[in-house]
Amino acid sequence: MPQDLDAVAIRAWSALALDALGQAREEIDAINVYPVADADTGTNLYLTMESATRAVDAVFTGLEPAGPTRAEAVRALAHGALIGARGNSGTILAQLLRGMAQVLADDERAPGPAGDAPHADGERLALALRRAAQSAYQAVAHPVEGTVLTVARAAAEAAGAGRPAGQPADDCATVARAAYDGARAALAATPDQLAVLGRAGVVDAGGRGLVAVLGALVGALSGEHVGTRNPAAWNAWTSANSGPRTDGHARVEGAEGADGTAAPAAECAEGADSGPAFEVIYLLEADDDAVARLRTRLDALGDSLVVVGGDGLWNVHVHVDDAGAAVEAGVEAGRPYRIRITHFGLGDAHAVRAAQPPRERAQRGIVAVVRGEGLGGLYAEAGATTVARAGEPPASGELVQAVRRAHAREVVLLPNDAELRHTAAAAAEQARSEGVRVALIPTRSPVQGIAALAVHEPDRRFDEDVVAMTAAAGATRYAELAIAERQSWTTAGICQAGDVLGLIDGDVAVIGTEVPATAEVVLDRMLAAGGEMVTLVLGEEVPDDVAERLQKHVRDGHLAVDTVLYRGGPQSALLLIGVE
Repeated sequence: MPQDLDAVAIRAWSALALDALGQAREEIDAINVYPVADADTGTNLYLTMESATRAVDAVFTGLEPAGPTRAEAVRALAHGALIGARGNSGTILAQLLRGMAQVLADDERAPGPAGDAPHADGERLALALRRAAQSAYQAVAHPVEGTVLTVARAAAEAAGAGRPAGQPADDCATVARAAYDGARAALAATPDQLAVLGRAGVVDAGGRGLVAVLGALVGALSGEHVGTRNPAAWNAWTSANSGPRTDGHARVEGAEGADGTAAPAAECAEGADSGPAFEVIYLLEADDDAVARLRTRLDALGDSLVVVGGDGLWNVHVHVDDAGAAVEAGVEAGRPYRIRITHFGLGDAHAVRAAQPPRERAQRGIVAVVRGEGLGGLYAEAGATTVARAGEPPASGELVQAVRRAHAREVVLLPNDAELRHTAAAAAEQARSEGVRVALIPTRSPVQGIAALAVHEPDRRFDEDVVAMTAAAGATRYAELAIAERQSWTTAGICQAGDVLGLIDGDVAVIGTEVPATAEVVLDRMLAAGGEMVTLVLGEEVPDDVAERLQKHVRDGHLAVDTVLYRGGPQSALLLIGVE
């Protein structure tokens, strides 16, 4: 029986969409060639939807037992997507959901005959899809046809014309199915609209993700399971290839990778040789006038500009050569935060490389996520290929690119952050599909990664090396000092803005007012359980006299415990502590 588009249906839609994007993630990553062929569109869409789904679940939990209204649920969906949007595709998806929320939440203001807010009928859903497409086009500085924008518009047009004669006006499921079918047809046509897709033999990756999301909407409203793979679109890009690839990429005739194998389609994007070097993303608190000026300035700095949001909170995405200028523009407009800067790197999708002699792969490599130039240099000296973390965590596509840069048959992956567990697992899975043997060691802090590197021996058997590194990381307790941004409840009590927080193994254990004193308390608590080695990684703002004080504290209070000191450099944490 068809389901009304109420709060429960919105929750079901978000969960089904997340599941659909999870299943399609690798496929979408593999066909990602536009606007940048960085093989992470599927991952970015998944992470964006994951944030949206968490927000919907949270509003249901917070408003138990009555539960949220449709307006509250759909606003949570849109807000979660906005604050968690990743990449170009995720940012556009967030705006699509925001456009729908504007219509669906607004409609609930008018009470029904019994005083209750009405459910959204089919006409209201069609209007929401139309608003979504319009707002997405407005968010993109220079809309291009043959992309997710085209697919969104086709879905909206089909939804508006999709109710057969005699069909009840409140049949949302019929409207959703019409939108889904229209999106599939538009997706199949994208290679004919965008030359880079046609040459690579793929459909638009972002559009493919939107089809999955709309298929989930059909499932939530009708209970019908619709396949998210579009056979026509799939055949459109596989029929041009000389044979199946085992790594999930389309084969492009005449394209050769640096190791002599066929290059993935993602390396053959039109105009890629002149693309900007950095992707910059941040959340921004600013008014409408400031954002309008920001759009103009960022548009002059680079391309792929997408600014989504409203009501004082925005998500800004742009590709530029001068990342600093893009961030400075945000500072002038308001308060940017969760700043994430990604270097596309040499030899990635922006550069179509000339043929080079095959380079022999190393037997084993290390890939590590690091925050701060000092730590990056330390890991690099130990032979690791590093992924710099600045602001937001890296996407799985960035980790996969690092695995490729390591150019090794065997790779040990050190995420160095508990939040990166699923992202690192997705990257490891994709790298394995490309023939690389990958072991993921679930390091939760850079100091655990340092401990793992200390016992790394590339000459011993891979399994033995991984076991030794895992044991060393697991035997290292970790702590971090941070400054509280606002008043909040913590596991150690209530903190105020500006307080120094001492986190041990991820939980707030100490609340202090000064860095040295708080660090000493944290050290004493950690060493109370024993330890032979203390590792201190100091941020750029921590003076040398604090480092000397902490080393002396360990020497005086804990006999036979050695101390090793490193400088994290710019963008590193205030203070990291490891106890082995």
